[in-house]
Amino acid sequence: MLDLRQLRYFVTVAEEEHVGRAAERLHISQSPLSRQIAQLEKNLGLTLFERSQQRLRLTRDGRVFLTEATALLRHASRLENLGRRLGRGEEGGLCIGYVRDAMHTGLLPQALRSLHEEHPGIHVALYDLTAHDQFEGLRQRSLDIALTAEPPPRNDPDLRSTLLLEDPMLLAVPSTHPLATTHQVRPEDLDGQPWIAVQDGQQHTGRDDFIAACTTTGFTPDIRYEAPEPLTAIGLTASGLGITLIQRSMLPEHRTGITIHELPWLHHSVQLWATWHHIDLRPLVTTFRNTILTTTNTKPKNPDN
Repeated sequence: MLDLRQLRYFVTVAEEEHVGRAAERLHISQSPLSRQIAQLEKNLGLTLFERSQQRLRLTRDGRVFLTEATALLRHASRLENLGRRLGRGEEGGLCIGYVRDAMHTGLLPQALRSLHEEHPGIHVALYDLTAHDQFEGLRQRSLDIALTAEPPPRNDPDLRSTLLLEDPMLLAVPSTHPLATTHQVRPEDLDGQPWIAVQDGQQHTGRDDFIAACTTTGFTPDIRYEAPEPLTAIGLTASGLGITLIQRSMLPEHRTGITIHELPWLHHSVQLWATWHHIDLRPLVTTFRNTILTTTNTKPKNPDN
C-alpha cells in the first residue's frame, strides 16, 4: 500500500531536484527525508532518481511515476476537502437511477440544472437501469431516487412513489401521406399502414404495449422498421418510410416533413414515476425530490400542432 506522505516527499524532491531544498519546504530534516525516499524506492523495486553530489534527477521511470503520483495526490486532496464539506453538511452526492424517457422528456436534465444552480458543489452519478434494478437499488440504499416507467408494487413496505408525467402518444405521418390532410384519423385508417416502432431499451415492454393497444382498437400495426429512439423514428417518418407514434413532450420544434394527429381513441401513453425510500437519511435527497416534483409542475408543454 502506497504511503501518501512518502508520495508527497517524492514529489517535493522531484520538483526541487535537491534534498536540502525539499527538506526546507517540508519542514523536516534531510536525513529522514532521504530515508523516506530510499524506503519508497525499496518498496516499489524501482530507482526513481539518478543521484550526484550536485543534484538529483528523475530517471525515465521516475518521470512516469511522478505524473501518476501528482495526479493521485491531487485527487486525494479533493477527496479530503469533499469529506470535510460533507462533515460540515455543506455538500453531498446523489445516485440517481433513470430510464430513457426521463432524459428524452427533458425532466431529469431540468431538475439537475435547477439543483446545480442552488447547490453547485453536488456530485451526481446517473445509472441507466431497469425498474426492477432501480427498486432494488433503493432498498439497498445504493440509489437515492429512481425514475421509472412504472411504480413499485403497492404492497412494498420500503418504497414510496408519485406519478411525475403521463405523456400521451400522438400519431406522426409523412406530410405527403394521404392521412396528413385527414381531419380525424380512425383506427381503420391505420390498418395495413407501414409502421416505424421504437425499441424499448432494456425492458422491451413498450413495443408489446404498443401492439396490444393497437390490437385493442381494431388493427394490427405492420412494423417495417425499428428505430433505436423516438427522434430517429421521426426522421424515418419524415422520409416517407412509414408512420409512428411519438410522445407529446418529445415533439420536435421544427416538424419539417411530418404532420401530427391526436388519437383520442388510442389509450396509450408513457408514464414516468419518481420512487424513493420512505426513510430519508439525508436532507439532500428530500431537496432533490422536491426539485424534481417542482420541475414536473412547471415543465412547459409542447403545442399539439
